[in-house]
Formats: sequence, structure tokens, C-alpha cells
Amino acid sequence: MKKDILSILDLNSEELTGVLALADKLKGERKNGIFPEYLYKKSVGLIFEKASTRTRISFETGIFELGGHPLFLNPNDMQLGRGETISDTAKVLSRYLSAIMMRSYSHRTVEELALHSTIPVINGLSDEEHPCQILADIMTMRENFGNNLEDLTIAWIGDGNNVCDSLMLSSALTGYRVNVASPPAYRPKEKYIELAEKAGAYVKFFDNPRDAVSGADVIYTDTWISMGRENEKEARVNAFKGYRVDESLLAGCDSDSIVFHCLPAHRGEEISDEVIDGPMSRVWDQAENRLHAQKALLAKLLGDDISQSVS
Repeated sequence: MKKDILSILDLNSEELTGVLALADKLKGERKNGIFPEYLYKKSVGLIFEKASTRTRISFETGIFELGGHPLFLNPNDMQLGRGETISDTAKVLSRYLSAIMMRSYSHRTVEELALHSTIPVINGLSDEEHPCQILADIMTMRENFGNNLEDLTIAWIGDGNNVCDSLMLSSALTGYRVNVASPPAYRPKEKYIELAEKAGAYVKFFDNPRDAVSGADVIYTDTWISMGRENEKEARVNAFKGYRVDESLLAGCDSDSIVFHCLPAHRGEEISDEVIDGPMSRVWDQAENRLHAQKALLAKLLGDDISQSVS
């Protein structure tokens, strides 16, 4: 039976552990020049409504390294750009491909694609969730703190956006605590606060970022102006004054605390140069781990010959 990954909660705790264990294995093998072809002779369509650096390059590279064939699909070059429906597109692509990844402005579009596809659909980013980013984030946490993450506190500083939504939900799978510091008008949607609570996630909300980072193991931020929100830039920059992750904010953190940013960074706005390039930063490890985590996810969804010992 096909499985879609539209939300981080489309994985249970056991499945998450299995994906991460395989990601660790694939990362080690890659360093040794070993590339198991779990996707041999399989093609994966990559639909991009939004511009992309990490998502496109990591998926294309990962599919190639697994022996598969990635197809970059720009909606403007497809009949989607001339009015063909998502449902019709899904039905046709299902006859050609083994899976589809979509990076979309609207979560509903990804949901409709999955509804009408007979092959797995992966959410590469939508306005509501970013599960692939969270897989890479958890992989990076495990590399720094070990596989048991239950005692960790993650402080999210800034906009309650799609990455924040997925981070909150992931608490239900990992057991770590999530502190969210945002101006009240920019907190996550009530829908995701309720989903996180229902799933058993541990999330607390703060107005003052200094309170949120107190005792935190991971301090996480993202751009204040996501794609499609450029017309709100002035209002957002004003609203988020005091929410920049800089040396002053981190002064009270433990020496082994680390800093995340899912990129692209607007240096000098949500994060300072000194922090993103400093010793606490694990930003580049996060970016690299997008490749390994997504390879593992694809292999688990599509691979025919994965050893059952990796679970």
C-alpha cells in the first residue's frame, strides 16, 4: 500500500527511527564511496512551484545516488501552467513515475496531488509544513546529543511558520520540548497548536525570546519573510525587533547548546553573522543532512531490497 509523507506525523515513532537509522548508514557509506541503488530504474518527479536551492539539489542528487532518475518539473512547462487540474496531472504522473515530490505554495495542492496519485507523494515544502526539513533537523540533533532526544529543549525564535508547525508536531514523535517565542500576531496557526496538543507534543509559548532560550539545547530560527510574504517585509521586520538570534540572546545558553537555521538566511535580520558562522552553528550540517534524510525516506518508501536490520 502506498504511503504519502505530507506531514511529519505521517511517520510514527518507529518509522521515524527507521528512516534516521538508514540516513546515518547512507551518510557513512557515501563518505566511503558506497552508493546502494535502492531506486534502481525508478523515476521520481519533482514539482516546484517555489524557487529552491537545498530542496531541489538534495533531492536530485539523492535520487541519482540511489540509482534512480530525478525529473525536475516546472508547472509553467507542464500543462498545469495551462489549466490542467492537479487531479488529472496526478493520475497521469502515477502511470509514469514511482513517486512525486512537490514544493508548493498551498498545502491543499499537495493534499490533492496525493489524493489522486497511486504512487507516494512527499511534501517538499508547503505553506503549512516542511517534514523533510524536520527529518534533517532531528538527524542533526542525534549527531550532537545522541539518539535519545527526550531530555532536549528546542527554542524556536521568530515566525510561527511551516517549519515551526512541523517542529511542534515532531515533539510527539521524539519527546523533546519545544519553546516557541513569537510576537502574538505571528504565532503558529491555532490549527497546528491544537494538532500538536492532540498528538501529545510538549509545546510552550513565550513573548520574550530570552525566556524561551533559557535552558534550551537547540536555538532555532528562520527568515521572518518567507516566499510570498515579501509585501509584508516592513511590518514583519518591525514586529520581530528583539527576536534576532545574536550573541546577546545566546549569552545565557549552555556551552554545548547549538544553533539551527533552515536557510536561506537573511543575515543581520533573524540571525547575526557571528552566530551563523560561529562555533554554536550547526546550520551547514542541517543543510547537508537534507540529502541523507531524504535519501533514506525515499529508500524506505520505494526501495525493494533494504535490509530489515535497518529499522
